[in-house]
Amino acid sequence: MVRKPAVSGQFYPKTSKEIEDFVSRLVVSSPVKVSAKGAILPHAGYIYSGKVAVVTCAKILPRKRVVILGPNHTGLGVEFGVYSKGLWEIPQGNVEIDEELAHDILRGGNFIEEDFLAHKFEHSIEVELPILKYFFKEFKFVPIICATASLDTYRKVAQQIYQGIREKKEEILIIASSDMTHYEEDTQARKKDRLAIEAITSLDEAELIRRVKRENISMCGVAPVSIMLILTKLLGARKVEVVSYQTSGEVSGDYSAVVGYLGALVI
Repeated sequence: MVRKPAVSGQFYPKTSKEIEDFVSRLVVSSPVKVSAKGAILPHAGYIYSGKVAVVTCAKILPRKRVVILGPNHTGLGVEFGVYSKGLWEIPQGNVEIDEELAHDILRGGNFIEEDFLAHKFEHSIEVELPILKYFFKEFKFVPIICATASLDTYRKVAQQIYQGIREKKEEILIIASSDMTHYEEDTQARKKDRLAIEAITSLDEAELIRRVKRENISMCGVAPVSIMLILTKLLGARKVEVVSYQTSGEVSGDYSAVVGYLGALVI
């Protein structure tokens, strides 16, 4: 089973050479690699959020096994759905699903289900793969689409993933795919995102959820980020390093309605 790309040539370049050129232009130095347990990456078109994603991924010590949590923009499929087998096609070739890890996660509880429909047209996980492929070369991954739910549900989902990965010998990277505030004036977007980032850097998913609701922060990946924070703390995470933050206004020149992009590592 091969999942065909949904947004190749739209959100990111359609050829391997174009992706290589795009990423290599943004990697101006060789940063010290961080042994991260988790990461937050944006998922907009590369023209807008690609720089944040690239400089963040450039700092991650490459892993052979990755779990990517993404929000559901299409509304298709189950609430928490894992694409459990096969390959995902990207311009640089195919990326293999970690079928063993996906199976173990499915066995770990009842909240995450096998589901392919939720992933068919969704871009939030796909967009991360070409950049990860550039830096990690060979890796397997488990993609999980996450719906907005309660904190209690996020804890149970994180626990299910934890049960599936806790006894693995290899370090497994947990990525949460999320953009930040959507389509607000730049100053206001930055103010709101600062509040969300404060909660994230405090490793406080409960406070993140409270602030998102109270301040009406239109962060699309609250579910993936919350689950990732819970899960990485179970894996021993102690701090969050913000690598990069910018808004689309810095690219487009239009500061009247921007989207915020965060790149961060959980260590």
